[in-house]
Amino acid sequence: MRTMKDLEKKLRKSDYHQARLYLFCNFISLLLITAYSIMMLSPTVLEVFPEGGDSRKQVQMIFVLAVVGCTAFTLYATALFFRKKSRQVGILMALGISKRKLAPILYREILVLSLLSSGCGILAGIPFVALLWNSFRLFLADSEQMQLHMRSASLIIPLFFLAMVVGLACVTAKRYLARTDILDTIKEEHKNEPVKELGRWCGPAGIVILLLGAVGGYSAPTIYLRILRTYPTAWLNILYAPVFIGLYMILLHTVVYGWSFRTGKSRGRTGSSLKSNLISYSMMKFQGKQTVNNMLVSTVLIAGACFAIFYLPMFMSSMTADLKNRPYDYLYHYRADQSGLSEEEVKGMASEYGLSLKDWHEAEYVNLGMDGMADVGGGQEGDKIVEEYWELLAEGKFFSESGFRELTGTEVTVESGTYLAVTDIEERSAYMMRRNCKVFTNMNTRKTLQTSFAGYVHYTMLADPNKGYYVLNDADYAEIAEGAEGEWRGVMHVFNVGGEDDYRFADRLLHLLVESLDESCNIASYYDRVYKVALNERGEEYWGDTDRSLTKSFDLDRLGDTDFRLYWEYMPKSTMLEKTDFMRTFSVFLMMFLFIFLICVTAACVICYTRCQTIALNNRYVFEDLKKLGAPPAFLKKEIRRQCCTVIRTPSIIGITAMSILYAMIMFANDGVISMSEVKGLGSCGLVIVGIAVLLYAVYHGTVKSLVRELVDLR
Repeated sequence: MRTMKDLEKKLRKSDYHQARLYLFCNFISLLLITAYSIMMLSPTVLEVFPEGGDSRKQVQMIFVLAVVGCTAFTLYATALFFRKKSRQVGILMALGISKRKLAPILYREILVLSLLSSGCGILAGIPFVALLWNSFRLFLADSEQMQLHMRSASLIIPLFFLAMVVGLACVTAKRYLARTDILDTIKEEHKNEPVKELGRWCGPAGIVILLLGAVGGYSAPTIYLRILRTYPTAWLNILYAPVFIGLYMILLHTVVYGWSFRTGKSRGRTGSSLKSNLISYSMMKFQGKQTVNNMLVSTVLIAGACFAIFYLPMFMSSMTADLKNRPYDYLYHYRADQSGLSEEEVKGMASEYGLSLKDWHEAEYVNLGMDGMADVGGGQEGDKIVEEYWELLAEGKFFSESGFRELTGTEVTVESGTYLAVTDIEERSAYMMRRNCKVFTNMNTRKTLQTSFAGYVHYTMLADPNKGYYVLNDADYAEIAEGAEGEWRGVMHVFNVGGEDDYRFADRLLHLLVESLDESCNIASYYDRVYKVALNERGEEYWGDTDRSLTKSFDLDRLGDTDFRLYWEYMPKSTMLEKTDFMRTFSVFLMMFLFIFLICVTAACVICYTRCQTIALNNRYVFEDLKKLGAPPAFLKKEIRRQCCTVIRTPSIIGITAMSILYAMIMFANDGVISMSEVKGLGSCGLVIVGIAVLLYAVYHGTVKSLVRELVDLR
């Protein structure tokens, strides 16, 4: 080396491994954030995930977790890079290079590395999304709605993250240049980060605090609503904070003491347990601060990945159970003032496909206004609940008891002056039914009927979470339905297919039904005409008639769209159609949550891999000393496995277990019971957990193999 430039090159080459890790972390973090941002803000996704809906909130919530995870391992990679870089900086300072001359060299290097890795990550994110999404379309499901559209605005988030990466690198570089003690700078990479010991009580206490935080945060909005009679505000989410405190305490206990389930006592203190784990626990403990932080982020990401992927088996189990238990292959209905499809037309069409129809039944129903307490307080976060009795509040569909018997074959008796609500066998939709009505109103004549709730009748095929179906006494039905006509009456048909069904028939039935109805029928199932009338009579506009509403209309040229299949008011129920088109109908939902799972689990794996690499490589001198003392390769491999096992296994167990419990709680909280279909769905989630465990084990095995190659096999 003849010049200072040669020296810099030599020192930089010695730091190649650490620079490679820094480049890798920046690249992966920007790749993942760019891909997620493109997906989350894509019109393809925004059209399917309704604004303010639970699905979109879940996507945004998990995105925050992914950003936190990517930020965590980017921050750590930056700090680690400069800890290794400090040796180079200290040597150059010791050789007499002033900080003023050193600063441009250092800033130029970190700017090149940061911009190069982050920029490549952003650029790679675009084809990564396209490749992954089109692979979904090719191998899983495809439809016109699955055309992926990207917006340039989706790059704002990754560009902001890139600026943060560069800014952080510059701030860290300035901090190292500001040091005056050259020896401290040179020895920076050998400094440990011991974690403060709280005592063996912190593990069990952490479990209790975590559970209290989860229950408290989940139930707080309900309690707040009932006690203060005010809509919960977003600040209540701060009550989830104990979850992270408890989680931190559990991970701290794991790093410092470990867990012994055989004896019920903590390991790492006394006896043979200390002797057999002295080296691995010492290395873990003296670098415990960053280890605990990284494990905390990994746990949250794994929990987020589970939350996303659990959506798929739960949703599919529910749909499968519904299709399996249907007593009829087809059900369709239409307004009495529409031409609709008659029995003769449908049977004639079926004969064209060589099908014979059987078990044909039909019945009329009437749409009535239902009374109740309306909230006139605004309905926004922080608004007081102000209830006012309205005689016209909501719309319901009513059968007479004889009409219901003819349609379903179910014997039902309704006392005069009462009504029954139709729900599924497990009563999952019961909580949505109106059970406190006292007055029903004929919307044509405005005649009223005094009534009271008398219970439920179970018929899954008519369980409707939107308007709902109800049954009246024959005499009461005749009285209140007299004079109801046009749009306030309807006809419903059900039938089975003799032998094997034909998809072409089911698809044509849908198209012909759409063609038989006029434009006024192009509304969503949650469009409440009675509530609209009530508001209009008070001089107010119904939200369903505004431009921002999703209830305005559907594109009848795209009958395969998710919104149309789920929410069109007169969408027929067809086992053949729904079973065949299941993946295509819900493709955007399924693909988005699968995509989120891949993002979160990838980020978690990168964090675990990076931390395992760091712990072992920072203690390279320990392994070298053990080799010199005669430690056999088997012993060294065992120590490496212990390190990696703690870093990967602990977040995996906690994240998966916590999310499994939370998901079961959500299923129970929805309607106060965990139905059999939900039990089957949770069982399917168990199979998914096995798959996640296999994936994480593969990461563990690959990490161990890599470290053994670097620390044990090389001499």
